[in-house]
Amino acid sequence: MATSRTRSGRSASFRDSDTRLTESERIDGAGSWDALEWTKVEPVSRSVPHAVLEYLLEDEQVIVEGYGVFLVNANKAGTLFVTNFRLLFLSEASRNILALGTIPLATIEKFNKIALKLPSNPRQLDRTPPQRLLQVFGKDMRIIVFGFRPRTKQRRAVFDALVRWTRPARLWDLYAFGSGTSRFSNTNPKVRLLNEYFRLLGVGPYNASLSLIEERSFTVSNDSWRISDVNFNYTMCPTYPFALLVPKSISDEEVLQASSFRARCRLPVISWCNPETGAVLARSSQPLVGLMMNMRSNADEKLVAAICTPNSGSKGARRKLCITDARPRKNALANGAMGGGSESSSNYFQSEIVFLGIDNIHAMRDSLARLRDYVDTHGTASSDGILSFLRHGGSTWGGGNLSSMSASVATLGDSGWLIHVQNVLAGSAWIAARVALDSASVLVHCSDGWDRTTQLVSLASLLLDPYYRTFKGFQALVEKDWLSFGHPFSDRLGMPTLTGVNMPFELTRQSSTGSFSSSPIRQAPGSLPSQASNSAHTQASNHSSPIFLQWLDCVSQLLRMYPFAFEFSSSFLVDFLDCVLSCRFGNFLCNSERERQQCGISDSCGCLWMYLTDLRASEGSSHVHYNLFYDPSKHGGPILPPAAALAPTIWPQFHLRWACPSEAQLGDVETHCRDLINTFSELKKAKEVAERKADEISSRMDSLTAELQNEKHISSSAMNKARREMKENIAMKRAIQSLGCTVQFSDSGECIVDIESNPAEFRQRSVQTPLRESDGMAQHVEKSDMSVSITLMDDDDPTSSPVDRVCESLCPLRTRDGGCRWPDAGCAQNGSQFVGLKANFDAFDRLSIYDGYFQSG
Repeated sequence: MATSRTRSGRSASFRDSDTRLTESERIDGAGSWDALEWTKVEPVSRSVPHAVLEYLLEDEQVIVEGYGVFLVNANKAGTLFVTNFRLLFLSEASRNILALGTIPLATIEKFNKIALKLPSNPRQLDRTPPQRLLQVFGKDMRIIVFGFRPRTKQRRAVFDALVRWTRPARLWDLYAFGSGTSRFSNTNPKVRLLNEYFRLLGVGPYNASLSLIEERSFTVSNDSWRISDVNFNYTMCPTYPFALLVPKSISDEEVLQASSFRARCRLPVISWCNPETGAVLARSSQPLVGLMMNMRSNADEKLVAAICTPNSGSKGARRKLCITDARPRKNALANGAMGGGSESSSNYFQSEIVFLGIDNIHAMRDSLARLRDYVDTHGTASSDGILSFLRHGGSTWGGGNLSSMSASVATLGDSGWLIHVQNVLAGSAWIAARVALDSASVLVHCSDGWDRTTQLVSLASLLLDPYYRTFKGFQALVEKDWLSFGHPFSDRLGMPTLTGVNMPFELTRQSSTGSFSSSPIRQAPGSLPSQASNSAHTQASNHSSPIFLQWLDCVSQLLRMYPFAFEFSSSFLVDFLDCVLSCRFGNFLCNSERERQQCGISDSCGCLWMYLTDLRASEGSSHVHYNLFYDPSKHGGPILPPAAALAPTIWPQFHLRWACPSEAQLGDVETHCRDLINTFSELKKAKEVAERKADEISSRMDSLTAELQNEKHISSSAMNKARREMKENIAMKRAIQSLGCTVQFSDSGECIVDIESNPAEFRQRSVQTPLRESDGMAQHVEKSDMSVSITLMDDDDPTSSPVDRVCESLCPLRTRDGGCRWPDAGCAQNGSQFVGLKANFDAFDRLSIYDGYFQSG
């Protein structure tokens, strides 16, 4: 990542003592931010600290830094960085980014410089310098105030950087182009539009591709509707998409003729159709009926009549047509002076004209500004650092009298925002009911057909089609009705357009008391007004308006009323709106599909949809973007809210998240449920770990049991072997005793044999056997006086068994050469004399009588 160039004499340290505020210098409570020592010496310049590099995005570069800056809203001191993408505030205490003081540059609506002069000490003879403030208004409902040290020129540097980078002169200077596609690239939006058309026509399986578009082979149709390529090169209507859904009975020539009768050539085309009933939802711009409201077009009337296909359920009866004008009636009549106006029901057979009375973009812009001021004034984290409970002695809220509290509540109503939201909701619900209940076809338009028309058509489609209430369907809906049909996002968001001509700005002279009417920053008790007026950077363009924000507010109201019908959550809507306002991605740049194609947006910028998909993939279904209560079986068809249920409320996750961060989440049932699910998931994981440990212990116990059984078997075999050896010892003793010897066994395992026969008649044999003790060492014991000392050994080796040696030494049938005089004996036959002694000791008793037989060898 590149950073700003290092100036000479800079130090790399970010924690130098000259930029850190002591505890006594920091704000200690609400309203005490003026206690800062603003007369501190000017800090030395330094390079961009390494601490901030880890927070920078890809290709994000630091342009200007401001040290010792104070965030008035949060009573925090820190460092303010201006990058090519955002304002970034790094807390001095925690060394972390403060979200309240960090805002994308494209999200900034306007900003002002304010010099507030506090009353000085009488002894100082008016030497107290004014406080240098920078006020930033965001499109996301926040007002931020930064305080700068005097005589440092840091505020001037930050202000100039904001002038340069918040509204760049060229579209290509935006961060979205500098960062490139990165890893958030996606398919061409034209391909996705065709796939949505194929789904609506029910002509699948079709899979759109760029080759299909280049060959213009996408003009398929069903029984009633077809995809037309009449606007393939955007020559008929530059703000319409390259492909249009039109009635199958209308030719491309008739489409071209009908386009000339509508404002900006935005002729009636189909946006959504019901495959079961054949009812459609169509959109267009106002007809050019002229000042006298008497202009007509046969091609336009034929096209609108073709939209009303015969009702399949009424044996060919003509379908009812509802022409819905989103404007108030007086506004429609006023447009007649400029050649516009509205249709006459007499010119369109079996039609009904309905005016919904939704105000224009200017009323919406002013309404949101008033709501933002109300939330900031009465919020917890106000831009002037004063709690709403303490403002003007608590008279404005909480502790004030009833009339002042009523006035505060009336301020919310005076903003008019909730009334506007209710009007859009009610109009959309009425349109959806006509299509779903009456099987009527509805044509919606306003003046140009790209603001209020888009709101109504897309919201009605959301009510009618459950597919649009999923992640994939919501993307298809936004790309079709908002992007492809030319909602002017660049104009409404105040961004540069394709032509590269920047929006005009108005640099005015404004005093500190002029912009803050009810805050101590603007007019502190006992303070003197600022003597020097300051420049204010405001957007004077009449084209910006929160139309898309208002539509998402309406979606959040439906999500609140029908929590089981939507796959996505309110958190998804907030993150989605933040991405749109920040212009970090290219999806919502420019004013039309044609302009985005000319700029090569899909090839040059990252894709917002891929970014959000990547976020969800990181945590799976447990991500905050997923609605925990989603159950498609409960709302498999249209949802038609009654009028009594269309009472909107403040969207807390968006409107209150900066001014009232705690209250914005307290009423969020989904958040509490998600916490419970996370706790349950952690307990489930702990249970699985415990079960695995239990299985391991059980397996080990089984292994130990098997080893114990094996040892028991070995022990039993040893006992049996010992018993056999004992019996063999007894048999050997009896056999030796039968030869006239006395056998004695000692505790140490020695066997002493005393020969009682005549030494002259019996050859005496002294046997020395190795004595093996438990340690395996061999010993030799010699016994005299005709005694034989024998140590019993393990008979694993039959050839070296001491018992065998005793038998071989004492057997009277052995010859000098080791042969046997009694080859038929059992011991000779089995290869063991001991066996013979054991089995035939009676034969030894009989043979002992014949002494001469033993001497015959």
